[in-house]
Amino acid sequence: MELSPRVRYKLERYKQQLEGVFGGGEKENPRPRLCPSCGTLVGATATKCANCGANVNFGFAAASRGLSGLLPAESPATYAILTVTCIFYAITFAITVRYNGFKPPAETGFGALMNLGAISNGVTQIFGCSRPWPGDLQVFPWRLIMPTLLHGSLVHLAFNMWVLMDVGPQVEEVYGSARYLFLYFITGVGAFLASGIFGRTISVGASGALLGLIGVMLAITTKRSGAQMQMLRSQLVRWIVYLAIIGFWPGSGIDNWAHGGGLLTGFLVGKVMVDSRPMSPAENRIASVLGWGTGLVVLACIAFTAFVAYIAIKQAG
Repeated sequence: MELSPRVRYKLERYKQQLEGVFGGGEKENPRPRLCPSCGTLVGATATKCANCGANVNFGFAAASRGLSGLLPAESPATYAILTVTCIFYAITFAITVRYNGFKPPAETGFGALMNLGAISNGVTQIFGCSRPWPGDLQVFPWRLIMPTLLHGSLVHLAFNMWVLMDVGPQVEEVYGSARYLFLYFITGVGAFLASGIFGRTISVGASGALLGLIGVMLAITTKRSGAQMQMLRSQLVRWIVYLAIIGFWPGSGIDNWAHGGGLLTGFLVGKVMVDSRPMSPAENRIASVLGWGTGLVVLACIAFTAFVAYIAIKQAG
């Protein structure tokens, strides 16, 4: 059966998008292109940028450019984190409903709102929530990475993702996607290290990593001068004070150890790391190692999580 022109057009467009992601296209008449890292014009057959040394075909910047048809060109790492986090919430909520049934919160008013779409503790433990130490040393890396991607309720998720979309693109713009991905998860690790060592309850949520990003921005304001930096520093300090007041409010249920650990980790890393996109070949190599290394560790933890969850669900029947 012959395809309609509309269907053929859609298939051709989809093919072009895939070629943009995986390579191909424009082979007959190659044209000069821009370096995805620094924006310098490079030759049609060049593999490395003469200005910054970045690989124009392989690397975080090139991957971001190639995935532009699937992810927004601006802040791709932030959108990728947002997508994965929402997917994990959807999965854990579906499993909670499947095995625990849908139980409306017993509270009313504000308590009921905060527990809307709540995930059961059993499910969060299977998927890798942070737990007090000592314990679970055999899955130690798993419980340092996965809590950042998990959330306890729909409101918990919505609030953290709102903050992510407000703060994340700013930090990603300064450091580039590779360094930003490293910063997000290393501050999350710092948050749940503090929570595991000093805390007394299980914990999940991206807020530790988000406080880490705020800590990174606070560190930037201490390295740069000017009225704009002073204004930004004042805004960040007010944010931290507000969060501290909410965190210590009786019955808030907020993991202050995770918040403090993430904030401190972000500030310390922000003081050490150069607050700009990688511009030299050496900086690009380091950024690629940080970015790809972080991505591989996170993917390994997700794979391990999927295996453990599959075994647990299979045993539950």
